[in-house]
Amino acid sequence: MYKCDYKELTLSFNEFHNAEKNDMPEANKFCLLELKDGRYTAGRWIPEYGKFLRGKDDLVSVDEVSKWHLLHCHDLSECLEKETVKYINIGEEKDDAYNVEIAGFKSMSDGDFPNADQYCLLILNNGGLSAGRWFKWMGENRGCFYHESVISTFSVDEVWAWTALSTDVIYAVEEEKIKARKHEEEINRNPYVDKEKFKYGTDVNVYYEKARERLSREYPWASLPQMKKDRRWDILPYHGKCVFGYVSGMYDGMKVVTEWKAGNTADEFIDFLYDYTKDVVKKSDPKEKFKYGTDIKVYLEKAYENVKKDYHWIDKKMVDEYVCYEIKQIDGDWEYLRKYSGSEDYSVFDCYSADRFIECVESDYREAALNANPVVAELEVHAGQVEIHGWYLEKYIVYKLKTGDYKVNVQAGNRSTGGNREFFITQDCFEAETYEEFLDRYQEIVPGAHFGLGKEDLLPNEELKAFFGY
Repeated sequence: MYKCDYKELTLSFNEFHNAEKNDMPEANKFCLLELKDGRYTAGRWIPEYGKFLRGKDDLVSVDEVSKWHLLHCHDLSECLEKETVKYINIGEEKDDAYNVEIAGFKSMSDGDFPNADQYCLLILNNGGLSAGRWFKWMGENRGCFYHESVISTFSVDEVWAWTALSTDVIYAVEEEKIKARKHEEEINRNPYVDKEKFKYGTDVNVYYEKARERLSREYPWASLPQMKKDRRWDILPYHGKCVFGYVSGMYDGMKVVTEWKAGNTADEFIDFLYDYTKDVVKKSDPKEKFKYGTDIKVYLEKAYENVKKDYHWIDKKMVDEYVCYEIKQIDGDWEYLRKYSGSEDYSVFDCYSADRFIECVESDYREAALNANPVVAELEVHAGQVEIHGWYLEKYIVYKLKTGDYKVNVQAGNRSTGGNREFFITQDCFEAETYEEFLDRYQEIVPGAHFGLGKEDLLPNEELKAFFGY
């Protein structure tokens, strides 16, 4: 890279123009700006708005600008390649010219990054000059510089050195957020504990256990893991005091805490936990959830036999390679688990009945069977513009599979979103003696009222009729 030492480098900008005398740049030129209050920033001149654009919805009015200096027209490459260079004139230096010196450059290659939302002057790897607002990626000490618009950015790899320009409103707001975060962290180190509200201590499991004891009178199987399935309530430091609440995510680098406010005492919180968790505990009856026992093979065999009735080509090798299932204890409670091939990760089925779990397995098995049955022919059904409850039919494609079976893919969307569904056409449809009778059975699987094309639309389609073998 360049041999010049950016730490000792000073840039002298020598060709400023006076905005107050209406000496403005050409449209869309990117400029270093000196504001009337003495601060420095940059932006692209938009004459029709009378403003300089720094980024999306980030504008500087010409009324705030005292002087401007072009940035994009300079190439410093030749100077930066010399070890001895410590001072670079940007533009012709004149005795009576107004000039501004900017130094204090840093490099992200040394691990020096701007603060979030800090607006910076940039020396690019191509020798050019520019500016941008630093956007720090969540959870990483990396990011990019927003330049003129949200989609116009400089990556870390494009910037050789940077130095911060003056504080502006956007950066000041971020600085206030940082102060607020630090203050919150400080006061939460030793939060105030209301002895009456937390008379059973600050271990939330004590409160859960008292609620569980009450639940177990009606539901002997009640357990803490069951009670924490929907949402885990906790005792948290918040605004310098302990509260009952839960964390719903992160915002601006801080945990988003939702405080429980339905009462003021420990016993009221226990009453709340009892009511809040009662439904999930009620549905967790192990006699219903594991009515076929805890041997996973029993459930998988039932699912396999059910699917094989229609997906006649399926074999156990197909499903074993696709996904595997287990019944294991998680936090002391028995659970159905799904584990994908080649991964140690698993997900827990929130199934409260054995039959519902079998239905979930059947869905996975059907998908595995279709993935293993290649398409040999396809026919797209065209029917003009079809509206389906505010959505518009985009594709309606019938596929013939290697085994001679058929599936249908329907895709629909509106202005903002879309989706598709796939349907397997079962053999009983093809037992119909006439095409009209076939369509009656077919539409029980792909109903016209839901997917746009009814029997009256499909019946005249001779090409589709022949594709189905009628």
